Amino acid sequence: MGNCWCGWEPSIYRVCSNTKSESPKDETPSEKPKRVDSKLPSNPEEVEDLRRSIAANPLTVFSFEELKTITDNFRQDYMIGGGGFGNVYKGYVSEDLKQGLIQPITVAVKVHDGDNSYQGHREWLAEVIFLGQLSHPNLVKLIGYCCENEHRVLIYEYMARGSVENNLFSRVLLPLPWSTRMKIAFGAAKGLAFLHEAEKPVIYRDFKTSNILLDQDYNAKLSDFGLAKDGPVGDKSHVSTRIMGTYGYAAPEYIMTGHLTPRSDVYSFGVVLLELLTGRKSLDKSRPAREQNLTEWAIPLLKEKKKVLNIVDSRLQGEYPIKGVHKAAMLAYHCLNRNPKARPLMRDIVDSLEPLQVPFDVPTEKSIVTVYSDKS
Repeated sequence: MGNCWCGWEPSIYRVCSNTKSESPKDETPSEKPKRVDSKLPSNPEEVEDLRRSIAANPLTVFSFEELKTITDNFRQDYMIGGGGFGNVYKGYVSEDLKQGLIQPITVAVKVHDGDNSYQGHREWLAEVIFLGQLSHPNLVKLIGYCCENEHRVLIYEYMARGSVENNLFSRVLLPLPWSTRMKIAFGAAKGLAFLHEAEKPVIYRDFKTSNILLDQDYNAKLSDFGLAKDGPVGDKSHVSTRIMGTYGYAAPEYIMTGHLTPRSDVYSFGVVLLELLTGRKSLDKSRPAREQNLTEWAIPLLKEKKKVLNIVDSRLQGEYPIKGVHKAAMLAYHCLNRNPKARPLMRDIVDSLEPLQVPFDVPTEKSIVTVYSDKS
C-alpha cells in the first residue's frame, strides 16, 4: 500500500483527534463537528491531485448528468437502499457513456445527502481515499465518483444480493442456511484481516450486517468506509478519536474512552457472528427486556454446550453441525471479551473459521434441541 494518504489523514481527521465522547451514529443526535481551517478537496481536480500523491487505484470521474443517465434520472424503482448518508440506486453504465474508460457494467450509485455538510463531505472523501487505495476480494470495489457543486456520489460494483442485514433478518426470503452463514463470516473476516494487516493498518470502525454486502454467490464484501481510520503506528497502542459507530456493535472500551484499536473491530465481528448464529439483531426493542441487547443475553450461554443450542436460530430447524455451532459460539465468546487484549486477532479468526467452510449435509433426523428455561 505504500505510504498511503499519510499526508492527508491528519488534516481530514484533525477534528476527530480528541477523546471527547459523541454518541455513535444512527442512534442519537450528536453535535456537528467543528469545522477546521484545513481545506478539503472539493472538486475532481483537487481530489485527483490528492489521490495521485498516494499512488491510488484508477477511478472514473462521472458528471452528475452522466449519473442521471445511468440511473434513468434516479428512478424510485431503481432505489436499492438508503441510510443516514442518502440513497443507493441500481444503474447501468453503457458502452457509449465512457468509451475507452470503462466496460459496460451494472453499478450501485450511492448519493450522499445534498446539504454538503463538512461531516458528510469528509466521510465521502474518506471512502474515495480508502477504497481508491485498497483492493481485496472481500472489499467492495469502488469504480468511480462524482464531485460536482453540492453533489457527492460514489459508484460501486453492484452486489446482487444486497446486505447481510436484509438477507439475515428478512421476513420474506428463505432463512440463510448454516453453510452460507459461515461463508459470510469467513469472507467478512478475511476483509477485516486484510485491513488490519495492511502496510498502513486500517481500523474499519463500523462493522455491522448492513455494511457487509453479498454478490450472487453470497461472497461477502465490506462496504461503507466513511468512518474507517488509520490504525496506531510506532509505539502507540491506540488512536484517540470521537466515538462514532453504531450502538450494539461498538466495543465497550471504545464507547467509554474513545480509544480505538483493531481489537475494537474484533468485538464488532463477534456481534455479527452472534447475529449469524442466533438470527437475532444486536438490538431489538420488540423482544422482552432481558433479551433486547443480544450480547448481554447470549454471552452467559455461549460457553455452555447444552444451552448454546437453545440460542441457535430456530429457523434453521436443527439443520446445522452441532460441533460447528459449538466452535462458532466459542469464537464469538472470545471476540466479545470485555478485555480487548484477550480478544483474538483477525488472522486467528480467519484460521478458526476455515474448518467450518465444509458443506453441511442435512441429516435424516434433525438435531434434538433441549429447551432450557432462564432458571435452569
